[in-house]
Amino acid sequence: MDFKKTNAPVNTVTRNVMDLCKDTQNIYESVAIIGKRANQISAIMKEELTKKLQEFGSSQDNLEEIFENEEQIQISRYYERLPKPTLIATQEFLEDKIYYRNPAKERAEVL
Repeated sequence: MDFKKTNAPVNTVTRNVMDLCKDTQNIYESVAIIGKRANQISAIMKEELTKKLQEFGSSQDNLEEIFENEEQIQISRYYERLPKPTLIATQEFLEDKIYYRNPAKERAEVL
C-alpha cells in the first residue's frame, strides 16, 4: 500500500457525523468499519517499517554500534510524518474506497 498517495489530512479534522453515517444509516457501524480498516492499515504500516529497519539490523551486539544510523532516522521520521491510520481509514470511508458488508443485514433481507 502506498501511503504517499493518500489525501488524508495529517492533523485531526472535525467531521460531520451525518457524513459518516450516510451509507450505513448507523454511526456505530460506520465507526466499527473505520476502526477495522485502521487496524489493517496500522498492521501494514508496521510490517513495512519493520522490513525496512531490519535491513540495518546486525547480528552482533557491540557497544560501538550504538551510534545512530542516519538512514534509520530518516525512515522513522518518514513514517512519523504520515497520517495516522485512523485518518487514512476515515478518508477512505468518506471516498467510498472501503468494501464492507454486514451478514446480519443480508440475512434479514433474505427472510
